[in-house]
Amino acid sequence: MGKDKHHRDWILRRGRGAPPPRGRPPPPPPRDWILRRCCGSIAACILTLAVLVGFIVLVIYLAIHPSKPSFYLQDVQLRNIDLSDPAISLNLQVTIASRNPNDRVGIYYKTLHVFTTYRDEPITVPVELPAIYQGHKDVSVWSPVMSGESVPVGQYVADAMKQDISAGYVLLHVKVDGRVKWKVGSWVSGGYHLFVTCPALLAASGGNVGGAFAMSATAGGVGAGNATVSLKFAQAADCTVDV
Repeated sequence: MGKDKHHRDWILRRGRGAPPPRGRPPPPPPRDWILRRCCGSIAACILTLAVLVGFIVLVIYLAIHPSKPSFYLQDVQLRNIDLSDPAISLNLQVTIASRNPNDRVGIYYKTLHVFTTYRDEPITVPVELPAIYQGHKDVSVWSPVMSGESVPVGQYVADAMKQDISAGYVLLHVKVDGRVKWKVGSWVSGGYHLFVTCPALLAASGGNVGGAFAMSATAGGVGAGNATVSLKFAQAADCTVDV
């Protein structure tokens, strides 16, 4: 009996001093889980960077707040016009000026096209203006020649122009359509749509000076055959600018 107790105590003492049994290590995570975690981290970094860049651009834009350019129609020379059928043929030259009102923002003018309308009907073919960069407070001037050869218009449009010429005035609209970019330091923005509308009032002058041109019209309009009419650009006009 004493020997059994002594043996049991010896086993208990050995059990207390023995190191705890080691469990098996956990299995490694699957590869697709690791891949998803890496992709998620990369996506989070890219999104954070995009938000940071967008915030910086917004702060710059709000701090500088570029103003849209100002356009002015300085002159219109109507050289000839033919109203002998419902189509209209004419030739004219215009002078358009643009001013950058910004102190710290430059403007890139891209793919500009100018054309003329009468009663919302195009009467000339669009002419491309040269692309330019406009610095702070700079003024740029274009003098394109526009023409339209037998441009189809509604009969009421041709009749309305004959009546306007007989009354001694014609209201045309010179329009510019294109894209602009803002430049601040070395940073250049994306493209923005630019649309300009300039009213061009041509009125009868006292004599055949300045705007005199040869005109051909049918009977019932201004007169049969060729006639010389004197219409002159009334005054420089401010243009409506949409960006």
